[in-house]
Amino acid sequence: MKVYALVGESGTGKSTSVLHFCDEHNIPAIIDDGILIVNGKKIAGTSAKYENNYIKAVKRATFFYDDHREEVANVVRMTALDKILIVGTSVKMVNLIADKLKLGKIDTYIDVSEIRTSKEINMARYMRNTQGKHVIPIPYMQVEHNRLKKILQKGKKLFSKQAKYIGEETIIQPHFTKGTITINEDVYKEIITHTCKKIKYVKNAKILDYDFTTFQSVTIEIELNCPLEQNIIELLEKVQQKVNEAMFSYFKIEMYAVHIRLAAISPDR
Repeated sequence: MKVYALVGESGTGKSTSVLHFCDEHNIPAIIDDGILIVNGKKIAGTSAKYENNYIKAVKRATFFYDDHREEVANVVRMTALDKILIVGTSVKMVNLIADKLKLGKIDTYIDVSEIRTSKEINMARYMRNTQGKHVIPIPYMQVEHNRLKKILQKGKKLFSKQAKYIGEETIIQPHFTKGTITINEDVYKEIITHTCKKIKYVKNAKILDYDFTTFQSVTIEIELNCPLEQNIIELLEKVQQKVNEAMFSYFKIEMYAVHIRLAAISPDR
């Protein structure tokens, strides 16, 4: 059996990407957070996300408990798998899981940054930190609802590029999450307009349109008061750059688009 490992810090979106990655590389089985998933369905184990504190969750994810470890190891042996992927937060963690389940040495390590863009990773971190959302890559009906703090929502059915069904996601909030942080959209808008007005020659800035939850985009109307010889394109590009830097600095959000609409120019005398 060939053993793969997908490694990345908590909240970087590993569980969101894993089913698509396995479909593309013909890997039928996944070990993720204490459960064994085969062809998109849980067939053994107990999710670490069901635990009521962080320490127990880590122990569950690394198969510390004898009964849990033996259950999953036995099913892996009986299923006669040719490939399996272990998901973990570090190389040390995935190596420990492989050893505990007697899977042998890991053949290939994949960092989450190889399959997700930095924007996707930062957005996943933002959603985890502000909303406490976690993903279990198994169907909604296979999640033990009574063992969780709250079911946030059904995830989605996932399909390959050839429209073949490959599995489902369920979005949950485990007991061990710290809670949620709510940021009013007016806060984002205030940060953006303040950033624009700090730039030399920007007389006024107004938010026309925005999306801070799905595409991270904003449209800003700008009024300038600048010398006639000023390069306008360079100035507006600077506005885009400063807005991007501010959103990343304050919220770790990499904007997909910062649209600038120039409304007026008055000469600086």
